[in-house]
Amino acid sequence: MTLKGKTAIITGSNSGIGFGVARELARAGADVVLNSFTDSPEDHALAAGIAAEFGVRARYIKADMSKGDECRALVDAAGGCDILVNNAGIQFVAPIEAFPAAKWDAIIAVNLSSAFHTIAAALPHMRKRGWGRVVNIASAHGLTASPYKAAYVAAKHGIVGLTKTVALETAQEPITVNAICPGYVLTPLVEAQIPDQMKTHGMSREDVIKKVMLDRQPSREFATVEQLGGTTVFLCSPAAEQITGTTISVDGGWTAL
Repeated sequence: MTLKGKTAIITGSNSGIGFGVARELARAGADVVLNSFTDSPEDHALAAGIAAEFGVRARYIKADMSKGDECRALVDAAGGCDILVNNAGIQFVAPIEAFPAAKWDAIIAVNLSSAFHTIAAALPHMRKRGWGRVVNIASAHGLTASPYKAAYVAAKHGIVGLTKTVALETAQEPITVNAICPGYVLTPLVEAQIPDQMKTHGMSREDVIKKVMLDRQPSREFATVEQLGGTTVFLCSPAAEQITGTTISVDGGWTAL
């Protein structure tokens, strides 16, 4: 399939899952807008690299996803979009009685409220263009829970609920709204944690991955950013026109337990 002529905004996309999704959308022919809260030459170089590799238009636009007005301004600065991928996210781990209120507020703002703002800004553009796809990157933690992750789990459950609500509001339009729920994904951030885990547990790389990091992921294999990007492309395809308001788990069987 081709997404030529479509414009995709991917929030939180200068690394990790977001960057992987942007690359797969560009591979399918979409013009892409990368985003994060920084504004460095390296950020813009990532966009230039995608443009050169895939022959699409690629831009980097700075916007802080913790601020609602900047979330909405991102969509306007991009000139609207056909495909919106809400990926931006942060994490903090602590027992709830020790969980800093500021961390709770920040995680809810970036992981949940940002999607509310970007969707609200994007839908009028999609309606004008007569086609739209919203893909929210949720998490296995949008369907189940883990201790010490109160804000993250609450936000990701909220993303799933938001997905269902907006899907119902757009059900009779050529717009679909879905959530992808990854388990553990091999990103540069996760890769960087492996050596420390090897030291902490006195285990080999393979044992740390399978027995510690992927303990809850039955496949004992990481999902990849390319797989998440491919799932996003599928949700933008004609085959997915009647898929809306649902979650697709890419978690190696985690939520089947």
